[in-house]
Amino acid sequence: MKIAVEGCCHGELDKIYETIAFLEKKEEVKVELLLCCGDFQAVRNEGDMKCMAVPAKYKTMQTFYKYYSGEKKAPILTVFIGGNHEASNHLQELAYGGWVAPNIYYLGYAGVIRYKGVRIGGASGIFKSHDYRRGHHEFPPYNPDTLRSVYHIRNIEVFKLKQIQMPIDIFMSHDWPRGIYRHGSTGELLRKKKFLRQEVESNTLGSPAAEELLAHLQPNYWFSAHLHVKFAAVMQHPPKANAAPRVTKFLSLDKCLPHREFLQIVDVQERPGSSEGLEYDPEWLAILKSTNGLQRTTPHPWNPPENNGLHERWDFRPSEAAMMKVIEALSGDLTIPENFSQTVPLYDPNRPNNRLPPSCSTNPQTTELCATLGLTDLYAHVCQGGDEEGGRMMQAGDEDDDDEEGSGDELSEYPTDTSGMSSSINPDEITIEDEWEEEEGEVAMGEEKGEEEEVAKGDKPPVGGVNTPSRMVLPLPKSSPSLSNIMDLPPPSHSTPAERHSQSAADREEHCDEDEGDGDGDVSAMRVLKRSSDEIETPGSKSTTPKIKRRNQVIYTAVDVDDEEGED
Repeated sequence: MKIAVEGCCHGELDKIYETIAFLEKKEEVKVELLLCCGDFQAVRNEGDMKCMAVPAKYKTMQTFYKYYSGEKKAPILTVFIGGNHEASNHLQELAYGGWVAPNIYYLGYAGVIRYKGVRIGGASGIFKSHDYRRGHHEFPPYNPDTLRSVYHIRNIEVFKLKQIQMPIDIFMSHDWPRGIYRHGSTGELLRKKKFLRQEVESNTLGSPAAEELLAHLQPNYWFSAHLHVKFAAVMQHPPKANAAPRVTKFLSLDKCLPHREFLQIVDVQERPGSSEGLEYDPEWLAILKSTNGLQRTTPHPWNPPENNGLHERWDFRPSEAAMMKVIEALSGDLTIPENFSQTVPLYDPNRPNNRLPPSCSTNPQTTELCATLGLTDLYAHVCQGGDEEGGRMMQAGDEDDDDEEGSGDELSEYPTDTSGMSSSINPDEITIEDEWEEEEGEVAMGEEKGEEEEVAKGDKPPVGGVNTPSRMVLPLPKSSPSLSNIMDLPPPSHSTPAERHSQSAADREEHCDEDEGDGDGDVSAMRVLKRSSDEIETPGSKSTTPKIKRRNQVIYTAVDVDDEEGED
């Protein structure tokens, strides 16, 4: 079957689906599944826009609301993870995953599902060390701090994913695993993104949490986005126990803009006898059930239980019996029910309501799943008041009981990342100019050039000239081991990554808005659709030297305070 992989979506669903349709017609193929690697922007109405961390001038509805309201239906089954530009209140309704619209499925904070026997996992958000050890304590209405921290990945999600023992075919993350650039053409990456050189040379580019997951899960394929550049790598892992060494093929893609490589079609063979639709993964559901007592909704720092003699339980890998109980709870049917329902007022483009407040409501999908499996609905827990001490729900493996509210300034779990040592912002810190301003000029110039080329060639395809990128062909996925063999697999490692250079990474990690000139001239770039927003395009800089700005400039005190960390 054909699977389309897309980088940063940024709400451009119409353009993405139109591009896939054009490629299907051109190549005479049928794409069965679309995977989006974050910044999906599932904005339902004006209230959701207030929960999305983007510069004010980019808070536009885009096209997702059409799929939420039923005006349109996604022509391709779509699965996505969250990034750092999301309608966070919407995604938090579906902490364990669920349908955001008919035929569009969100994986949750972290999740694993199956499609035609292919095991697909993912982790939403990006890494930031000073929030990594906290619980999911952010809920609407957000303040300027929680508006950003809400999409930072937490160690509880990484801990859950590290309980997985059966092979993963495909894994998605928004930011890159730290160090993955060493397994591809680093020179080509730095030619396109010169401002990344310092972090590449100091090995501080990327997420240490994703690096740890990559080493543990060793999936066949890992797809990412965030840095707005196409980059491929192949990583051979050291063998585990007596098993043969595994290989992961990594691919990061750009965002949906003209002349950018944001889409890749891959071939993967489904497993015989598998279901046609999306299915729950019994191992993952058993992990959710076993770790339910570890979840917290407070900002208190927490470390997962380890085999150090201090915890009654530290191994949460599910047994065969635990997985069978989950299957029994679902009456033997692992098919994910198509139980999407609307939970907020619909957006009416003819009668905009900018005074609509952000919603904070439970979602029937989450309520149903929690009731079936005995999980805690974090949203409902907080909305109903939760624990008077802040909704603390830790049971097994509990620790740090006497941590105070301000203890988040303790050293990060990752010793090479010092951004968690202080919650203050250095007013003299220099950061790269955000890409929002610069790319407006690039898009305008690129569109003008593209139109001239089409007129010259007399070629007018239905949705714009598109060059199909070279395809990545996946090998036959290895069959999953039987449940009886699961305990023979090597135990997970709960140790932190080996010490790297002492350079700080997290304060420079959120690069999604950092992009210099196009730099894709000699790459087989894909001609795609123009943006459909009403943004005013102004000429941008074509200089190969990135602009810089200081955090105490007036730009951060005005309307675009959301630009502060230069995220995208």
